[in-house]
Amino acid sequence: MKRIFTQRRKDAKKNAKADSKKDLHFFASSFAPLRLCVKLRLCVKCLLLLFALGACTSKPSGPLAFVTNERDGTITVIDTKTDQVYSTIKVGGRLRGIRLSPDKKRIWVAISYPTNQTENEDTIAELDLNGNIITKYASGTDPENFVIDDNATRLYIANEDAGTASITDVKANRVINTMPVGLEPEGAAISPDGRWVYITSETSSSVSVIDTQSGQVVKQFLVGARPREAAFTADSARAYVTAENGNVVSVVDTRDHSVIKTIELPRGEASSQLKPKGVVVSPDGKRVYVATGRGNSVAVIDGEQLTLLTLIPVGQRPWGIALTPDGRKLYTANGVSNDVTVIDTTTNKVVATVKAGDGPWGIAI
Repeated sequence: MKRIFTQRRKDAKKNAKADSKKDLHFFASSFAPLRLCVKLRLCVKCLLLLFALGACTSKPSGPLAFVTNERDGTITVIDTKTDQVYSTIKVGGRLRGIRLSPDKKRIWVAISYPTNQTENEDTIAELDLNGNIITKYASGTDPENFVIDDNATRLYIANEDAGTASITDVKANRVINTMPVGLEPEGAAISPDGRWVYITSETSSSVSVIDTQSGQVVKQFLVGARPREAAFTADSARAYVTAENGNVVSVVDTRDHSVIKTIELPRGEASSQLKPKGVVVSPDGKRVYVATGRGNSVAVIDGEQLTLLTLIPVGQRPWGIALTPDGRKLYTANGVSNDVTVIDTTTNKVVATVKAGDGPWGIAI
């Protein structure tokens, strides 16, 4: 009997150990999915952290497009490779004309204020690519547009309210000459060879030609009603001037600064004018692209035959317009729809629309 009870106690212990192992295995298997979930959550958090860090330190993959937003005082920066907003630069004031320095490392922007109560409040500001103001340069009142020479030594500024064009010595940071031009000068363009600056004046429907060697106006000529902007071909032999109320583009021979042809643009809905404003020429000179403002489109002109090829619908009220250096993409700043339209110039099709700030005005790439 004693042997039987001893054996039963041994069996009971053995069964208890087995049951304990089963319970442990059950609990372990029950918590396995929980451990897996915890591991997955940790992995996801790590990936998100790495992604966030990468986004913060990522560099643009293509040339940058800088878009001034007139009503909120910001500059929208777009990576032209991805057509995504890379950053937003807060400047303040009314931002309109914008240019890049020859080395593409600095931004130049025209800033004006409605009151202009402070002396020298209206200015041309030089910024680094992060939006830090390096220097403010003297200008006339209410500067709208300007150009800078290839050596970044001279600024040529159209001062709308004053009815003048001014030349600023960048190194000395002072205005070295101010000259009367037409009424309400708005546009400014410099020939690629650096010899000529064209100032377009709205009310007088004229273009003033500044000889950069003498720093003086050497000629004025008439174009269509309310000229807004001008653009030169790469060889500086020809210029195109848009006329907003005339609904035309004037073709200019720069040898004697004479209009050799006037290209009439079609009318829009209810026979309304297209209101051409911004203009840019392809690197090979074979295409001229015109932002039509209230026409909400881009007019494509054959640069050899000087005829209209097509109209490309874009956002509302495109004014600023620019090409990538290779000429493959075209960007328009749409001031009413608050966005930027991207066009593939090989197909003349819109490939992207990028949200900008309030009142996109000018664009530089």
